[in-house]
Amino acid sequence: MNKPVTIQNSDIPEDVINIFIIAGEASGDHLGSDIMSSLKKLAAHNNQKIIFHGVGGENMTDQGLESLFPMEDLSVMGLAEVLPNLINIIKRIKQTSDRINEINPDVVLTIDAPDFCFRVAKKVQKSAHYKSIKFIHCVAPTVWAWRPKRAKKVARLYDGLMCLFPFEPPYFEKEGMSAVCIGHTAIESYQSQKNAHNFKRNDDKQILGLLYGSRTGEITRMAPIITDSAARFLAQSSHKYAIIAPTLGSKAYLIEPYLETLGQNYEIVTERHHKWSALSDMDIAIATSGTIGLELGIAKTPHVIAYRMSKITWHIVKRLLQTPFAHLVNVILQKEIVPECIQDDANADLIANRLLAIEGSSTKQIEAFEKVHQQLLGSDAEKPPAQQAAHYILGMIAK
Repeated sequence: MNKPVTIQNSDIPEDVINIFIIAGEASGDHLGSDIMSSLKKLAAHNNQKIIFHGVGGENMTDQGLESLFPMEDLSVMGLAEVLPNLINIIKRIKQTSDRINEINPDVVLTIDAPDFCFRVAKKVQKSAHYKSIKFIHCVAPTVWAWRPKRAKKVARLYDGLMCLFPFEPPYFEKEGMSAVCIGHTAIESYQSQKNAHNFKRNDDKQILGLLYGSRTGEITRMAPIITDSAARFLAQSSHKYAIIAPTLGSKAYLIEPYLETLGQNYEIVTERHHKWSALSDMDIAIATSGTIGLELGIAKTPHVIAYRMSKITWHIVKRLLQTPFAHLVNVILQKEIVPECIQDDANADLIANRLLAIEGSSTKQIEAFEKVHQQLLGSDAEKPPAQQAAHYILGMIAK
């Protein structure tokens, strides 16, 4: 495991630091927001000021970012989903790289969204003055899952890499680049916000969480499957449930018609500071596969994940996969702790049956979540992940 990054005050550049930061989806927006907050605090402690430029969502906007364009323009996934938006994405790549060249920031910090971010980095590096810019990426590409040769590509494009999981840095260090495990910023958010709101009910009903996804396309695709699965589970369960469905405020209208069909008390949670309370108060959940699965694990909520993509995308993806698991808890522990209902298995009967099995015995999942929680603390467990990230970024500037 990498040693903690430490910074001496004398090593930190003075005056204003310009950081161009890019996030391409909701999970990156949350991550970017936490890192921005920690950077501002660390810079202020050293009598510095940070000015942020870039692309992000509502959470990064709350930290002072004026997004170059709506982050939603980048929130597409999969070959069949990207192709109809290709012209706009190419336009956004040029717009972003042109703006970076105009600002000439101290750092370009890209978060996840590698298909977009790597193309921006490559385009910027064709300009005359890019060598004055430090390029840092956060969230390592899943070279352990597919396309392992990307590690060499990342090493060519970036000066530094911040990984969320302890097993990731060696894949990139062997390519000669600086890589550090900062841990997962979801840990920090969970610890600070898990008690922000109380969703527990006074009646005898438990809480079923339904998590439909963060992108419009995946919500449209997964909502019928998740809703049908919930209906079958509710019909067979011996417990009574109310439903909580966390989502982005801009997506609530997409899921409400589906929740109405279940005939149960439900609450759509759009307040971002209440998300962790909602996840923690759930007794059991069905989630669209993605970052939310790991977040449910951090909140120690028993659950099942499901995902279905276009047949074209799935045909390509399954040929490239290097791991049998989709859920990050399963990847970290190298065994299926959380049931995965992917593609053909993403059907209502199977999902409902697996959820019923968990309802009767959730101890195994909860014990596994405890183990994973400890592994997500990063190289310096004394500092929250976002704070580790801030130290790493400013340390790279000082080099």
